Amino acid sequence: MANTPQAKKRIRRNANRAEINGARVGRIRTFIKAVESALAAGKKDDAAKALKEAQPELARGVARGVIHKNTAARKFSRLSKRVATLG
Repeated sequence: MANTPQAKKRIRRNANRAEINGARVGRIRTFIKAVESALAAGKKDDAAKALKEAQPELARGVARGVIHKNTAARKFSRLSKRVATLG
């Protein structure tokens, strides 16, 4: 258990940040799921539109430090490839 005031503050701060960062990751997942559901339905136009909306969210996640740069690049690359091969 934390003894110093600084350590106690760190525990509070880390809990707040974890909640915010979890929401950010969840938001990114939601955008990715929109692309994947459009792909599953075979709707290329909807998938391309959803991918265009998901890309800035992935970039924002990288900028905020909640996902790694290469992870975002990999996800975007794989989704782009799937959208391109559709139709």
